[in-house]
Amino acid sequence: MIYLDNSATTQPDPQVIETMKRTMETFYGNPSSLHRMGVEAENVLKQARQIAAQALGKKPSEIYFTSGGTESNNTAIKGVAMRYKDRGRHIITTQVEHASVIDVCRQLEEFGFEVTYLPVDNQGRVSIDSLKQAMRPDTILVSIMHVNNEVGTIQPINQIGTYLKLFPKVIFHVDAVQSFGKVPLRINEWGIDLLSLSAHKFHGPRGIGILVKRENLQIEPLLKGGGQEGGLRSGTENIPGIAGMAKAMRLADEAASKEIIRLQKLKQQLISGLEEINGCEINTPTENSAPHIINFSIPGMKAEVLLHALEAEGFYVSTRSACSAKSDEPSPVLLASGIPVERAKAALRISLGKSNTEEEIDQFLQALQRCVKRILPYRKV
Repeated sequence: MIYLDNSATTQPDPQVIETMKRTMETFYGNPSSLHRMGVEAENVLKQARQIAAQALGKKPSEIYFTSGGTESNNTAIKGVAMRYKDRGRHIITTQVEHASVIDVCRQLEEFGFEVTYLPVDNQGRVSIDSLKQAMRPDTILVSIMHVNNEVGTIQPINQIGTYLKLFPKVIFHVDAVQSFGKVPLRINEWGIDLLSLSAHKFHGPRGIGILVKRENLQIEPLLKGGGQEGGLRSGTENIPGIAGMAKAMRLADEAASKEIIRLQKLKQQLISGLEEINGCEINTPTENSAPHIINFSIPGMKAEVLLHALEAEGFYVSTRSACSAKSDEPSPVLLASGIPVERAKAALRISLGKSNTEEEIDQFLQALQRCVKRILPYRKV
C-alpha cells in the first residue's frame, strides 16, 4: 500500500504517537485542577504552547488550541464578524477557499453580512487589484488561504498583508492548514492577524489545531463555558492531542528546509512522468505552488473510476478536498480557475508526505499507465 493522500490527512509520526501515549498514561489530570496532577497537566500545556509559539515565531499568549482547522476558521471569521458588526458587515474572501471558510461566509450572509468572493486567474491566484477594488469603508475582515488544498496554489499573502496595513481596522485571517512545514510562513512579517492550523496535516493527531491570534486583537469566542484558552475557547483541554501536536510541530519545524527540497524533487519527478501520459493535463500551476500537491486530469476518464482502479493497484489518492470528496459535482476550485467541466470531473489529486519516496513515485506512474491503458478504451466506446 502506498499512501498519496497526505492533504486529506497524514499518518501520525511514531514519535507523536509515543508522546501522546506517555501523556495519557502520566499526565491525565485536568489542567484546571489545583492539585499536583492538575499542575503537572498544566505544565504540559504550557510547554506545548511554548513549542508552538517558537515554531510559528509568535508569543505563547498568541497561541490558542482548538479542535482543528474547521474550528479555527469558524472562530476567526465568526469571532471577527460578531465583535465588529457595528463597525461594518462586509467580508472579503476568495472563490477557492476551503468549505470551512466558504460555508461560514455563506452562513454569515444569512445573518445580514455581505461577502465578496474574489475571482482567481487560471493559476488559481487572486490579484491585489481585485482585492483593492473589493475594499469598502465597511470591510472588517479579509480571509484568504495560504496554500490551496486541491491544486496547491500559493496565494500572495505577503503582498496582501502589506496592502492591508493601509487599513488598520481591517483584520487579516489566513487559513494555513496546508502550508505549515511545506512552505515558508512568516506571520508577523506578512501582517497576519489570525491564522489557522490543523495538526493532522503535518503528521500530528486528528482533532487538535491552533488559532494564532495577534496580541491585543479582540474577537468573540465561538464556545463559551469554563473560560479555558484565555476565554477564547472554553472546554477542558485535550492534553494528549496538544502534546502530540507540539511534538509534530517541532519535528516539522526542524526538518522543514530539507523536507521542502525533497518534496519539490518528488513533485517534479511526478509531473515529468504525468507529462508522458498521452492527453494528461496538469491542473497545478508550475509556479507559485506548494511542493506536496499535484492535481491532474486525464480526459475521457472519470476521476472516481481511475481512483478505484489505482486503489486496486495499492495506491491511495483523492479526487478533491476530503471534506467534499463524496460530492458528484466538479470541484468549484477548478471551475473558478477556468478549467472546463469535463476536465474538472476527471481531476485527481496526489499529495505527498514525508514517508513517500522516489521509488514509490515510479511505481505509481507505472500503475497509472496500466490503469489508463486498461480503462480508457472502454470509456471511449
